[in-house]
Amino acid sequence: MQSKFERAPVPSDENRKTGWILAAALLWAPVAAVAQQDDIEEILVWGRSLLLLGSADSASQGTVGYADFSTRPLARVGELVEVVPGMIATQHSGPGKANQYFLRGFNLDHGSDFSTYFDGMPVNWRTHAHAQGYMDLNFIIPEIIERVDYQKGPYFAETGDFSLAGSNRMKTYDRLQDGFTELTLGSRDEIRFVTADSLDLSDGTLLYALEHHQTNGFFDLEQDMRKFNGILKYSGEIVGVPSRITLSGYDSEWISTNQVPQRAVSGGLIDRFGFIDPDLGGESQRYSMTGSFELSDWQLNLYASSYYMSLINNPTYLLNNPSDGDEFEQEDERRLFGGSLRQESQGEWLGLPIVRTVGIDLRYDDVNELNLFNTVARRRTGSIREDEANELSLGAFADLQFQLNQRLRATLGLRVDYYDFEVDALRTANSGDGSDSLWQPNLGLAYRVSENLELYANYGHGFHSNDVRAAVNTIDPVTGDPTDSLDVLVEGKGSEFGLRYDNLAGFNMALAYFDLKTDSELVFVGDAGTTEPGDPTRRRGIEFTSFWEINERLVFDLSATRSDGHFIGLPSAANAIPDAHDTVVGSGLTYVGLDNGWTASLRVRHFGDAALAEDESVHKDSSTLLHFGLSYARPTWELSLDVLNLLDRDDDDIAYWFESRLLGEAAGVEDIHFHPSNPRTVRMLLRYKF
Repeated sequence: MQSKFERAPVPSDENRKTGWILAAALLWAPVAAVAQQDDIEEILVWGRSLLLLGSADSASQGTVGYADFSTRPLARVGELVEVVPGMIATQHSGPGKANQYFLRGFNLDHGSDFSTYFDGMPVNWRTHAHAQGYMDLNFIIPEIIERVDYQKGPYFAETGDFSLAGSNRMKTYDRLQDGFTELTLGSRDEIRFVTADSLDLSDGTLLYALEHHQTNGFFDLEQDMRKFNGILKYSGEIVGVPSRITLSGYDSEWISTNQVPQRAVSGGLIDRFGFIDPDLGGESQRYSMTGSFELSDWQLNLYASSYYMSLINNPTYLLNNPSDGDEFEQEDERRLFGGSLRQESQGEWLGLPIVRTVGIDLRYDDVNELNLFNTVARRRTGSIREDEANELSLGAFADLQFQLNQRLRATLGLRVDYYDFEVDALRTANSGDGSDSLWQPNLGLAYRVSENLELYANYGHGFHSNDVRAAVNTIDPVTGDPTDSLDVLVEGKGSEFGLRYDNLAGFNMALAYFDLKTDSELVFVGDAGTTEPGDPTRRRGIEFTSFWEINERLVFDLSATRSDGHFIGLPSAANAIPDAHDTVVGSGLTYVGLDNGWTASLRVRHFGDAALAEDESVHKDSSTLLHFGLSYARPTWELSLDVLNLLDRDDDDIAYWFESRLLGEAAGVEDIHFHPSNPRTVRMLLRYKF
């Protein structure tokens, strides 16, 4: 392969052309004729109040409706996943980068073991230039999400890659109750503009939404983030087939404010919101099309996506190159194509009622830019990796649910995944191809004790994939040393026992004990600024969730998780999993006065401390943040106030322990590198409905 390190970090002409075609379609919607809409009485749908007794397959799965997250203040779009009980989204870099996720004691990095689907399209990226499973949610407009369905653990045959800890599916509205335009003004020059509406078109409905967001952030180095989003969705019949077609376009650029070494702050070199390297940042685009079609009793989903990312990073500063520094650029450009086919049917087997679900998943990642460059002040000075990769996967599953008697249900599932891949590397010794496959059985039992109480037991196998370059590498591209190849598919095995109680009058709760083993865990490597496969792990824990409609105006929710995890096969004094936070608590109290227009929300999120080294000699402190929201709505307008980090606590979003070298230091120093939480943030929102 010919080196391209001297090329400026911009998307290819083909990628930009694809983006502009979709962008033009998205910009057409606001000038289309507005249809007449019938008046609909406004109601709040709390997904967490839905009755799941008799239908849920585990104690830890559920549904979240728009009301559940429309009333809570969000610091960033990635916090949408925090509606999943026990889930945490933080940030250690710029606002345009994928978040850092945590669930059930997992440091999920950027999405290594938690998957997201957007209108049927997988969000997580395989064999990504920055991180395996990279799950960037910045292309989503939160106001357009109608529902989030989530599940945890490897107990479900329909989920595949990156779903060991859990998964969620986000569905957008087919039609908005009201069109709206809203403007948000926040601290430090934050401006966000969103407009959206639905209109009748032929035999269906056309929904559009546009978003522009910009902010300089709270750091000494202004983030200068600019983001543009657009969605265009048609719901209706196409040649007699009930269909949904969604187009989405996203374009963003930003300056990064990465984690900084504790010694630089303690020594007065910088303050908590300071920086070491001023040249960090990135840009990213994603243009996608998804389609859903109801073909008799089959459900067909198709998707295609065009993606680009360039990310400048430097976690170790002068450790490896004292003269020019360790700054580098990761570049990723690809096309994604795929789809799924599902069928659910009812019948009998041996005289027992059964529900049968079968399906297949097909996905193809065509990665034509998978690069790693040395840079100085964002200028490429040398090439470490310039690779291309093609990755094809085929998954098939069958799921049978038996109604053994009036109280007992049993679910048997089996999934098989096959991966075929090819890598064309700058170093020919690191080129190659191969394949891998994995069978994953699962079993579930649900026993209805009474109309209010149900018990669950689950067991299953799942997996995450590794970067396929690791399966064919023979030479380390940085050091030139020989390397060992790794398996592409990494298996995990989990079990869960739990219960769900619902008083059928506005209160429900769920309790679950979980156990999960993985053959290898993806862990953060500070000097590379990325993730690498690590040792096998085991996690055990208990999880409690509750939702209570105290009365027609007041709603309370609580989720708490306590877990214990360690590496398998290592001495007890050196088997701690870095960044595995063992305690997470989230709770909120929401007041909704539908008759007087007032809505208020008070939410607390506690993130327990965590060991940063395997011997537990270094710890990250716990974090507790309180957010407040207040709004007043009239028939055609709404005014809102959000105060994030209400108590203005000096907490950290995330911290790592690794070696770095600053200017004037004779050698590298192991240190805590942290990224502070934003200080108290005030936002005002004005929404006009039409």
